[in-house]
Amino acid sequence: MKRLFLTILLGAFVWGMKAQNMEAVFVAMPDQYVPQLENAWRKDLIDLYRTGKEAKLKNTMNGFSTLKKLTDDYLLLQVTDRSTVEMKLLPLVNETYVVCLVTTVYAPVPDSRIEFFTTDWKPLETADLYTPVPAEWFVKDDADRNRASFIEATSRLDMDLRKYSLNPDDRTLTVEYTTPQYLTKAERKQVELFLKNTPKVYQWEKSRFE
Repeated sequence: MKRLFLTILLGAFVWGMKAQNMEAVFVAMPDQYVPQLENAWRKDLIDLYRTGKEAKLKNTMNGFSTLKKLTDDYLLLQVTDRSTVEMKLLPLVNETYVVCLVTTVYAPVPDSRIEFFTTDWKPLETADLYTPVPAEWFVKDDADRNRASFIEATSRLDMDLRKYSLNPDDRTLTVEYTTPQYLTKAERKQVELFLKNTPKVYQWEKSRFE
């Protein structure tokens, strides 16, 4: 944790306050995280969004990318028809911030990856900022795990797919267990009997999601 704060504070000193808003962070974003959109195109999307026009441009995949929402600390980008990027600036100390990046692919079941960076895009250890709950968390507390129907239904959950969502209006992270969506309708109906119908919600507390 000490190393994390040293990295963030050093990045804040080098980068200065110019990257402490989402617009600047998005423009400075390395191309590797959104290879479909070059730096200049990201600037054009922001300009379109700020003027109230549809912020939609053709991307390098011969599709279209759309900037859906942009605030001082939040961004939602529809990168392709089957992928999105969400970003949130999360406060630490001394007016420094962490960038939380959520990339979601719909293929066709939504599956997300979460990463963290300083505002000048130095990678941070995800484990220092977020601990995912095991798949078992999504099972109802009162489920009888010894029942044959439970064992049969959950045996089909042989992968761990999750959809992460950042809230534009607060500092929460919502995690939905999407593996059941991969199953057939009949199989999904069986397994959902044993699963919670609410997602896991994390709250940003000082320096990590809890």
